[in-house]
Amino acid sequence: MLVALQFHRWNRLSSGSEFSPEFPRPVVVLFNWAFGAIMLLALLQLALDAGLLVAALIHGGFVGAPDGVRYALAALAAAAAAIGVHQAMRIPPLRDVEVGIRGLPRQFDGYTMLQLTDLHISRLFPAPWARAVVEQSNKLGADLIAITGDLIDGTIDARRNDIAPLRDLMAADGVYVISGNHEYIFGYDGWMAHYETLGLRSLENRHIVLERGAGHLVIAGITDRASRHRGHSIRDLAAVLDGAPKGAPIILLDHQPSDARKAARLGVALQLSGHTHGGLILGIDRLAARANAGFVSGRYDVDGMTLYVNNGTALWPGFALRLGRPSELTRITLRVADDR
Repeated sequence: MLVALQFHRWNRLSSGSEFSPEFPRPVVVLFNWAFGAIMLLALLQLALDAGLLVAALIHGGFVGAPDGVRYALAALAAAAAAIGVHQAMRIPPLRDVEVGIRGLPRQFDGYTMLQLTDLHISRLFPAPWARAVVEQSNKLGADLIAITGDLIDGTIDARRNDIAPLRDLMAADGVYVISGNHEYIFGYDGWMAHYETLGLRSLENRHIVLERGAGHLVIAGITDRASRHRGHSIRDLAAVLDGAPKGAPIILLDHQPSDARKAARLGVALQLSGHTHGGLILGIDRLAARANAGFVSGRYDVDGMTLYVNNGTALWPGFALRLGRPSELTRITLRVADDR
């Protein structure tokens, strides 16, 4: 247990960063299982002891639990952790989401965007996993692919081969990328330049205008909130949207969902975010919600704007466990909304 609890310390020894374990993949899997089992066991023990305290108050005296109950909790925690790690590592299933947008030109009714986010390509999610995600993504035939940050965990030298399959992502209107907080951990400038060499077009602090006949649709992107603390350009969404065609619906890519209300005030119709990993475990996901302005998983109406918080294509290999919050390949289909 002591060895497993020091998982992140061992990660620093392997790579210099707790965010990038560079052990062989089976070792990373084993550490995630053991660390996850201990965390789940701690929660189950707390729940049991809280129940025993309540029972003691009711009965007016000490109430104990047989040893077998605690051993059963340990077995349950170990099994749940194994399931959770397996769920985290799988190739994510497709999730279809339709979004009605007021003022959407008829030419864009049925337009599809594939959102990938939080791939965290690493020793846990290496080249074969990335290649399988790319193959599944290309089969969907989306009009545009949007990758909303945290593509990697590791340096360019460590991840060069693992991320190479993303070069094969294909969409009629292109593949666009913005940064997440993990890009800043491992060298923002270098990684954003490397993404460009893979054909992933940066949408950092700018917008593009898609045209279908007389119809226009704006796709905008902004740097992650981590840029505020890393000496990079200040986030200024108003400046990003400056010059966009008046009346054209705006879709914003922003890694973290926390600033959604500001985006709504500036007229954004749809914001696509990630970062939360869906809260990882149903029930304790509310902790992640508190850290992200209440937004953790799925669709939200934010002052008339639709916010979609993606559970993530993968997740950080330092706590790779999912229970009730599955990973997803998210196909967003735009629909003309009733203006009434």
